[in-house]
Amino acid sequence: MTTYTFNVEMTCGGCSKAVTAVLSKLEGVSNIQIDLPNKKVACDSTKLNADELLTNISKIGKKCSIAA
Repeated sequence: MTTYTFNVEMTCGGCSKAVTAVLSKLEGVSNIQIDLPNKKVACDSTKLNADELLTNISKIGKKCSIAA
């Protein structure tokens, strides 16, 4: 299992709920953590890599990137 962290342009609770909803539907993704003030999302994944997770997060229409 690998933990990934992303920068996501979230401005409200609705944004964070949308990110959580997208990630929770993915097989092998767990331990989703939202840090709304710092606009960070972290999750564990056993099946998807960072690029695949990023592609799914971008489906909510928010600007996002892999955190360094």
